[in-house]
Amino acid sequence: MSEERGIYHSDIAGLELLARGKVRDIYAVDAEHLLIVATDRLSAFDVILPQPVPGKGEVLTRLSAFWFKRLDSRVRTQAAVLELRDVVSARDAAALQHRATVVRRCKPLPVEAIVRGYIIGSGWKDYQRTGSVSGVRLPAGLAQAARLEEPVFTPSTKAAAGAHDENISFDSMVDLVGRETAQSVRDQAVAIYRDAARYAGARGILIADTKFEFGLDTDGELTLIDEILTPDSSRFWPASEYATGISPPSFDKQFVRDYLETLDWNKQAPAPRLPDDVIARTAAKYREVEDRLTGAPTDG
Repeated sequence: MSEERGIYHSDIAGLELLARGKVRDIYAVDAEHLLIVATDRLSAFDVILPQPVPGKGEVLTRLSAFWFKRLDSRVRTQAAVLELRDVVSARDAAALQHRATVVRRCKPLPVEAIVRGYIIGSGWKDYQRTGSVSGVRLPAGLAQAARLEEPVFTPSTKAAAGAHDENISFDSMVDLVGRETAQSVRDQAVAIYRDAARYAGARGILIADTKFEFGLDTDGELTLIDEILTPDSSRFWPASEYATGISPPSFDKQFVRDYLETLDWNKQAPAPRLPDDVIARTAAKYREVEDRLTGAPTDG
């Protein structure tokens, strides 16, 4: 598939394809490194949609690289010394330069580290049913999209492609990974969210919630992996349009989720096709949030 129409699957000669995730294709480089290719696939409600969003994978790769660089002195990351040109042909390196990253091999933890600064999405649904999110009791009477007094750490299971993630309590996370690791993941995730929220806020963007993934490297050290603070892993709202009582306008794939919610679809594969205008507007939102996050602070 041409770059203009988006890349749904990658195909790299000479490297073993280990897995195709919801968005990323993972290749073996050697015993210590992997090559991660961010395609233009889009998932919603944990189902991969049938059409790519052109340029989306490049935005994810550039934004993740931007945030990883900002966090370099604060947290151990999966970043590798090897460059793309060190592991693929010159032709592939040119084609993949904005969407592929060489990383150190790590063993992913079987949980996702979600931090919520606002009550929305699955957290809002849990709150409506129980008054809590992942076992964390919240004040009564909160409106949809209300800002929380303090960010809340709400881990979830990490489902395979086509399955649904499920919110779990912190104690359940402890059972899965151990108390020391769970506490370290929680503390790092909340600290990163606080810093990112301040940074994004100065650029007119609210980070409603975000998802981090951690793993253990070959030394057994806790390591931040995968993507961070991208439109796929985070819910970004323009501060100028924020309001409670609704699902605020979004820079991320919430726009697609909201469209899909209008359809008679059971949120199981196969997913329905998206109209061309939804794809185009989604691609534009990804580009806009990258420009705003990597640009200068705004006056507002």
